[in-house]
Amino acid sequence: MSLLPRTAEEFSSAEYWERFFKKRGEKAFEWYGDYNKLCGVLHKYIKVQDKVLVVGCGNSELSEQMYDVGYKHLTNIDISETVVNHMNQRNAERRPGLTFQQMDATQTPYEEASYQAALDKGTLDAMASEEEGALARNMLTEVARVLSFGGRYVCVTLAQESVIKLAVDRFVQLGWAVRLHCLQEENRSVEDSFALPVFVLVCTKFRQPMPMPILEMCLGEDGAPTRLTQVSDLLSAVREHQAYSVLKKRLRTSTDASSNLSLTLSHTKTGLPRYTLTVQDCPPGAKVPRSNQFAIFIVPQGSETAWLYSSSEGRRQLAASANFRRLVIVAMHRNQEYTDMQDVQSELSPMVMDLAPPGMPANQQVPFLSVGGDLGWREEVSRGVSELSGEYCVENVKGEDGELYRRLVFLSNAALVQSESRLVPSNTASGQKKKSKKKAKPTTAPSTSSTSLSVDSGFLCCAHHEVMVAGLTMLGVGTPQNKDVPVSVLLVGLGGGGLPQFLRDFVPNVTVEVVELDPVVMQVANEWFGFRPDDRLTVTLGDGLKHICALEKEGGRLFDVIMFDVDNKDSTVGMSCPPAAFVETSILQKVRSLLTPRGIFTLNLVCRDSVLRKSVLERVSAVFPTIISRKIEGEVNEVLLCSHGENGTSKAATILPSLNQAGKSLQSALYSNRTGPNSSPHIDIAELLKDLKIE
Repeated sequence: MSLLPRTAEEFSSAEYWERFFKKRGEKAFEWYGDYNKLCGVLHKYIKVQDKVLVVGCGNSELSEQMYDVGYKHLTNIDISETVVNHMNQRNAERRPGLTFQQMDATQTPYEEASYQAALDKGTLDAMASEEEGALARNMLTEVARVLSFGGRYVCVTLAQESVIKLAVDRFVQLGWAVRLHCLQEENRSVEDSFALPVFVLVCTKFRQPMPMPILEMCLGEDGAPTRLTQVSDLLSAVREHQAYSVLKKRLRTSTDASSNLSLTLSHTKTGLPRYTLTVQDCPPGAKVPRSNQFAIFIVPQGSETAWLYSSSEGRRQLAASANFRRLVIVAMHRNQEYTDMQDVQSELSPMVMDLAPPGMPANQQVPFLSVGGDLGWREEVSRGVSELSGEYCVENVKGEDGELYRRLVFLSNAALVQSESRLVPSNTASGQKKKSKKKAKPTTAPSTSSTSLSVDSGFLCCAHHEVMVAGLTMLGVGTPQNKDVPVSVLLVGLGGGGLPQFLRDFVPNVTVEVVELDPVVMQVANEWFGFRPDDRLTVTLGDGLKHICALEKEGGRLFDVIMFDVDNKDSTVGMSCPPAAFVETSILQKVRSLLTPRGIFTLNLVCRDSVLRKSVLERVSAVFPTIISRKIEGEVNEVLLCSHGENGTSKAATILPSLNQAGKSLQSALYSNRTGPNSSPHIDIAELLKDLKIE
């Protein structure tokens, strides 16, 4: 469009505006909304009897409309002589009291404190790009000079970050109160290409400057103000509203089954995240009933990390099962209270239609879906901070299977469960039968208090831990010929201690040494996850890599099994387990040197990058000729069981058939050796050995 500036700097050019208004002629160009959109917030802050300076009036109809409803003390100034002459001619007869003057807003002849309000629609945005903001700062200084105490600078703006920061910093420095309204879109056509929201900045001048900044954010013209403590918080809130507006625009105009658009809704008063909404569209060509346009699915509390809800593939599967054109998947956040499904539905309903697919009738009913019609249950039992991993929380949750679980979650990656254990009543008898994993309707809260619960050490929540245990069949653990043969395990990565405690409690003749970098993880495992070190289960605090190197240098000590189950804190790498350094060739060679002749190296590998995964496998196979892998269903995880015997592929081919019988022996040995305080091993070795693959 030829009337729009080619660059941001042109907004501030007097020559540009001269050309603009000559081209535009009689048609008023309402940059940021007309009077009907702005009148609510304008009447809130500008009284009819106020003397108002309109800065950079242009040929907008705003002043004319304000004059017509009773504002008779408007002084309009603009840098463009063309527009000033035009506006004076246009209003000479109908509005003789409405004056327009050609003037530089940074240097006006008006007396100090001579106006009760200054109105700016887009002028600050135009000036802010000139002279690195110097022009805008000069204009704000002039506005501050001509306003009386109690006077207000009311600025309609798109709130570009550099612009709003310039203005807010200036008025905070002067000790003024700052409030920012984000105006909600109403009845905007989906064809409207202007996606950004309009903001109104209101800055109030005090006789005595405020000692502490007063910063407030309001949604809509009448929204309750949210008090913020720092300018950065205000800027962050602006970015969130802008991102939401762009997202709404995108959702109103198109569908895309391959994208995973998401947004977070925060609590109005606290500003804390309350809901995360992810939009999942059905693929093109899918047969969806005409009535199934749109639905909201509420993820039960405590289930948000499940594959079905947290992964792209899982959400696509959920949407396909629900069979709606668009499904919005809602996850609830920690540290928030939710009364019931009706309460959540009432809270979300006002903004649901913002996310509706294009072409959906505005009056169509939107169903809310859930598992069993329940919100689930979550109870935080501990919270703390690790110097290495940041803030963490320990929480009890009710799973979709009706069982209670305890989880360790580091809040820097709240979507990932670091460790998980199943809970049982503390008085559960030893030797209990394996509980069914059949889904049951969860209740609102458990019937047993968290203080009378204990960790079921015989239940491994993580499927990859079960495979790592099943890998002991490669050693012949439990077979008659290995009946009294000791098994030594070195495990790097403690987590909640579920895997090493299981090994200690159920594997015959085992000794387990764990290496854990973070002392806080050790403390949490002891206090909340039933981890009980003893002479057969020891922990070394320190760096796993350094420990491997030190053991290799010392010589003498060998292990039957070395396990790596350690996560990668670097989220920029396509491998979240283990850190890349753990699969460097030099480390793998040291691992091999620390294994007994029959020993195996077990690696939990989580790698989304296919090229990186291929590279890791090449390095591992160069050191360990025999590699058997097991993918974890519904997860990215896979477990590599690596042997350093010769003739790798042929040896692996001979190993696989023999594992079934060895698996029966291991299963029997685990049951007969149970030493846990309240449990039997809940593991099916034969099932775990079914899908092994030779790499």
